[in-house]
Amino acid sequence: MSFPTNFLWGGASAANQYEGGYNEGGKGLACADLISGGSHTTSRQITKTVKEDLLYPSHEATDFYHHYKEDIALFAEAGFKAFRLSINWSRIFPTGMDQAPNEEGLQFYDNVFDECKKYGIEPVVTIAHFDVPAYLSEHYDGWSSREVIDFYTHYAATIFDRYQDKVKYWITFNEINTATLTIGNFLSLGLQVGEATFIDQPDDPQRRYQALHHQFVASAKVVKLAREKYPQFHMGCMISYMPRYPYTCHPNDVLLAKQEENMHSKFCGDVQVTGKYPYYAKSYFEQQGIEIKFAEGDAEILAEGTVDYYTFSYYLTLCVSADPEVEKNGHSMIGGSGVNNPYLEQTEWNAMIDPVGLRITLNDIYDRYQLPMMIVENGIGVSEDLTENGEVHDSYRIDYLQKHIAEMEKALADGVDLFGYTIWSAVDIVSASTGEMKKRYGLIFVDKYDDGTGSLNRYKKDSFYWYKQLIATNGESLLEK
Repeated sequence: MSFPTNFLWGGASAANQYEGGYNEGGKGLACADLISGGSHTTSRQITKTVKEDLLYPSHEATDFYHHYKEDIALFAEAGFKAFRLSINWSRIFPTGMDQAPNEEGLQFYDNVFDECKKYGIEPVVTIAHFDVPAYLSEHYDGWSSREVIDFYTHYAATIFDRYQDKVKYWITFNEINTATLTIGNFLSLGLQVGEATFIDQPDDPQRRYQALHHQFVASAKVVKLAREKYPQFHMGCMISYMPRYPYTCHPNDVLLAKQEENMHSKFCGDVQVTGKYPYYAKSYFEQQGIEIKFAEGDAEILAEGTVDYYTFSYYLTLCVSADPEVEKNGHSMIGGSGVNNPYLEQTEWNAMIDPVGLRITLNDIYDRYQLPMMIVENGIGVSEDLTENGEVHDSYRIDYLQKHIAEMEKALADGVDLFGYTIWSAVDIVSASTGEMKKRYGLIFVDKYDDGTGSLNRYKKDSFYWYKQLIATNGESLLEK
């Protein structure tokens, strides 16, 4: 089966990793603006205020704020049908709880969407992508407070009204299931963690899962709002999907793999698609002594605010073992620990490269939900440099993308309803997981480095031209490999 004629090929980004202009145009401080650079295993810090002796990658990032016209023109040159981006909450409401929005912030995204329209590029917009306003963290303990539900719905209602004629594809929260991991405390939930390293945040699972519940309710409320007032909208969820394989065929390994995949990859999608908590989550909470407090009406809101389509990120698969000795000798990374899969290659950042796993994932998700799907993040992070001629010969990225997209085509032949794919990332941006520029994902190289230096000039990589040809032939150029 070939790709549908209206398939949404494109690229993806996130405001806190790409936009920059952190203190321009009336923007307020976001939690991401208080996470310093440096490797996540050594010096990367969460701070209460901006400190002069630390470098904060989100402050300039790769400066979409000043380069959006240039970048969108490059996307058009590549033939993008879609551009996935996020709106920075604190650019619209600087504290997150303001009554009136920041007009200069609203106008910035008007300009971005108008530029996309000029080239026939469909925006796919994430409402909240790891950018909780810092004020809400400091004064409300982020999403642990129910008040934040109303602040978020006010924000969403504002941008729905403003961009109702410019955006039709919306995603309520980026990788909402990040909250099932300790890393979600500050990054996605905005919980107060004090001065801490990025990787070693203090954790209270009760508080964390209660905050996640508030995000579920908020998501359902804005989906319900969109359905009532803007029937032209398509409202989606977004899950970081990391399949778990049993390391061996021992039943204990098989059981552990299912349990971990349920709670970390399936749980949030189950809530947002079916409108209720799944049975296995209730059992997990009982075992962990976690009690989710439902306010009156929460169950009804969840049931009424189910999403229209399902989006997810896919980078890797994990192998797990019930044998602590085997697990101890494996590798560990953000998103889960695991054992090296002997059948797979891995990146320099220990991510297992598994194209076939993408086909398995697509089939599993579609079998579970029977909803249209879009892959909104998929790519490979690699250290790379410009040649003297301003080129990047990234044959490894082309190979990675070709193999994964080929498995997407097979999933379509299996009968999966897949309507779009946006590469992570369209342009080099700051890595969310490591805070580094050297971990480059883009089709377009940006002259920016971990020490903050660089001209910010853009250079098309070999993969840019390869993807351009792929889009022009709607995937048929895969047959040339």
